[in-house]
Amino acid sequence: MKLGEIYVHLDTLSPFATQEAWDNSGLLVGAQDDEVHAVCLCLDVDEHVLQSVPDGTLIIAHHPLIFKGLKAFDTAYYPASLLKTMLKRNISLIAMHTNIDKSHLNRYVCEQVFGLKVISQEEYLCLCHFEGDFEALALHVKNSLGVSQVRAVPKEGAVETVAVTTGSGGDFIGRVKASCFLTGDIKYHHAMEAKANGLGLIDIGHFESERYFGEVLAPYLKNFPLKVIMSNSKNPFTII
Repeated sequence: MKLGEIYVHLDTLSPFATQEAWDNSGLLVGAQDDEVHAVCLCLDVDEHVLQSVPDGTLIIAHHPLIFKGLKAFDTAYYPASLLKTMLKRNISLIAMHTNIDKSHLNRYVCEQVFGLKVISQEEYLCLCHFEGDFEALALHVKNSLGVSQVRAVPKEGAVETVAVTTGSGGDFIGRVKASCFLTGDIKYHHAMEAKANGLGLIDIGHFESERYFGEVLAPYLKNFPLKVIMSNSKNPFTII
């Protein structure tokens, strides 16, 4: 199957033109006329993923391996070390990042992972209904993600609405009109802002909240005459 056929399908599903100006989604390695023998879905491209796929695979990753312009191609270091392997083994790469965050991933995590009803969505921000207090919400989040602890800025009283942005959404705090905000990569000053504004805050982790990318995309590829591989990317952090 031609890579270009898959690209057109993905672009129709979640248009690459909707990505943010600073993003680098789209075809990053390979050519439209390349023959693809298998597809691998993953959060990130790393050594583990490359070792798990056969030659001639198209990797569809959430995070772009090439983000900013490369001023050098030193194959001893990331990302050139991975790109060298990919070129040698005819492995191509498409990234679907901020475009699929807006179109599919954030809503999927709200509904399928947290089991929350989405009331409305504005780009990255999904607004959901919740009944309970902050402790109940925090426990629900931990159980849903399968984690034992989360960083949080508690809120007193009832929680009625929850805003959710997967990945790194701390800069959206000023736009959140909800009882609580769930997102990842929360910084100290994000927490200070939320506390001052009376906004409950729970850090759901960047990796932990976006690791469902493959689950989101897989159903849309099931009719292709290709083997679809789901590769579990490795969290670079270890809690000790």
